[in-house]
Amino acid sequence: MKVFSNYDLSALNTFRMKVKCARFVEYESVKELEELDFSTLPDPVKHIGRGSNLLFTKDFPGTILHSSVDYIKYIDLGLDEVYMAVGAGVEFDRFVEEACKAPYWGAENLSLIPGEVGAAAVQNVGAYGAEVKDIIAGVVCLDTREHRKVVFKVGECGYGYRDSMFKRSGGRYIVTSVLFKLSRKYKPNLEYKGLKDALGGKEPESPMQVREAVCSLRRSKLPDPAQVGSAGSFFKNPVVDAATFARIALQNDTVPHYLLPGGLVKIPAAWMIEQCGLKGQKEGGAAVYDRQALVIVNSSGDAAPEDILRLEMRIVSAVEDRFGVELVPEVEHI
Repeated sequence: MKVFSNYDLSALNTFRMKVKCARFVEYESVKELEELDFSTLPDPVKHIGRGSNLLFTKDFPGTILHSSVDYIKYIDLGLDEVYMAVGAGVEFDRFVEEACKAPYWGAENLSLIPGEVGAAAVQNVGAYGAEVKDIIAGVVCLDTREHRKVVFKVGECGYGYRDSMFKRSGGRYIVTSVLFKLSRKYKPNLEYKGLKDALGGKEPESPMQVREAVCSLRRSKLPDPAQVGSAGSFFKNPVVDAATFARIALQNDTVPHYLLPGGLVKIPAAWMIEQCGLKGQKEGGAAVYDRQALVIVNSSGDAAPEDILRLEMRIVSAVEDRFGVELVPEVEHI
């Protein structure tokens, strides 16, 4: 176990905010986590992955926990369904690549999403018509309140759009591993039109072929976190009722949208931001990414948290003024 005081978190948040925490603890096994005396740690205690969906707004006064539990195990019962048990500290895209190479279907649409497996299960990451909940069979956690191992089936995880009961538990549950359910059978998910186009309208022959198309799409639209600081999609796509959509559509010639159950409609936040003329706009060292308006980037490399926050407020205000819809951040503020 590694323990540091006054620890620099620059390498553990993809926005590259230059912040520190009072204590940093990285454990290498579930046993080390179970033996950790939480009462000795400076409060508050926050568990993170690689910080790919976080905005540190200032130095963190408490303890940051991080998992380096790293393993991928195959559970093959000779059936169409194949299971992979994956440690929470495994890079999520490494797991996806392993699944595609196997080759097993189910994870390929989630290629190149940054972060670690544990955080992906907490956030219910998604892209190109898929969400990670679609391939999760169960999540293994440490219950920090009762200090015992607990296992949740996917139906018990309270998954929603970029949401789960883990996010709402106040840090009670620390994900230690995730059990994924994949398929040997041919099961491409081509609901997302852009993915069909990237495949040239042809049926893919393998999960790896879909993965390569997804990676190409992401690289064309999203900044590489290794090159430009960001947290990916900054806002959730707003879901509105039919009356609100009708009002917006009346004032705009073409509104991209997705129909949802119950008469609800999802509108791309990126389109709204772009309609407000904010694509490429800057605030201090931060900017709205010039290729994808849903992304805020640390364009200067040394943006302060205040730059990101000011730009966020500017975007929210502009979209609300024009469309009467309040954008909600997908990125967690700490």
